[in-house]
Amino acid sequence: MILALAGQVAFAAEKKMYRWVDDNGNVFFSDQVSPKDVKHRRESLNHNARVLEVVEKEKTKAERELVKRLSLLRQQQEAIINKQKSHDKVLLSTYRSVKDMEVALRGQMLAFDSKRKVVRGNLNRLELQLLQKQKKAAQYERDGLNIPVKLQTDIATVKAQINKTYIEISNQFQKKKRIRQEFARDIERFSYLIKLHDSDDDSGYLNAKNKAAVELGLFLCETPMQCDRAWVSAKQFIRINSTVAVDIETDTLIMGRAPYNDDDLSLSVSRMKEDDGSLQLFLDIRCRKSSLGDALCRGPRVKGIRHSFNEFIKSTLPARER
Repeated sequence: MILALAGQVAFAAEKKMYRWVDDNGNVFFSDQVSPKDVKHRRESLNHNARVLEVVEKEKTKAERELVKRLSLLRQQQEAIINKQKSHDKVLLSTYRSVKDMEVALRGQMLAFDSKRKVVRGNLNRLELQLLQKQKKAAQYERDGLNIPVKLQTDIATVKAQINKTYIEISNQFQKKKRIRQEFARDIERFSYLIKLHDSDDDSGYLNAKNKAAVELGLFLCETPMQCDRAWVSAKQFIRINSTVAVDIETDTLIMGRAPYNDDDLSLSVSRMKEDDGSLQLFLDIRCRKSSLGDALCRGPRVKGIRHSFNEFIKSTLPARER
């Protein structure tokens, strides 16, 4: 009997109690959680009413979807930062000065000009061939004869080669323009890195992170108070740029309704905390799941909205916080 009583006391001491609050604010205590209440946030208590474990509230479908998108965002952000770091390393190991970069640029431009002269010479040769063959075809027609099939084929072939050469010239021009632009950005970046080369701070990393923020539609908060002000501005940004009404609005999430038309834009902003304790606002843009909707989300309009988010938030903050 003594052993049985001791066993019952031990069982009672080990048995957990649960505490939870339903949607109406009612508090419940029980040693079991019914299926209809498992969705609520609950605490496991020991016999002294101390909290042993906390099970968070079950997420809605929209919240689960947001978690997935945030995870993807963080991966994209880290990829951009790592790409920038890798590019910085290449710049510093390849060039010793801005003058070296300018010399390298001139070399590439001269190489393009030389190649363009060769292609232009080929074009002149093809155009001359075409003119000669067209003269022969015209002579056949003046003589009342049918143009030979081989001559017709040769004319068509030369025309195709001429068109292909024009495309090649256009591509070379675009590539030359792109290389000039890339060098201009690299020279600016290299000049910045040189200033930090002897510094022990993490400014290079922060610069890469800020670049990623603009690219992805992030606002990096410096203080919780600044984040509160930015949150108000983010709501205004959504009202200006979203074509659908807001569906969810909490302290950490503002989400528009699902896009209905091919030209609809559904904006959402979430406030999230990074592993290092820093806060940031993340802008997400959704389009209708269709070929036109996908094209819209990949197009310049959506890219422009995402890139303007950071600057819009900054413009609404007090001057001392920008």
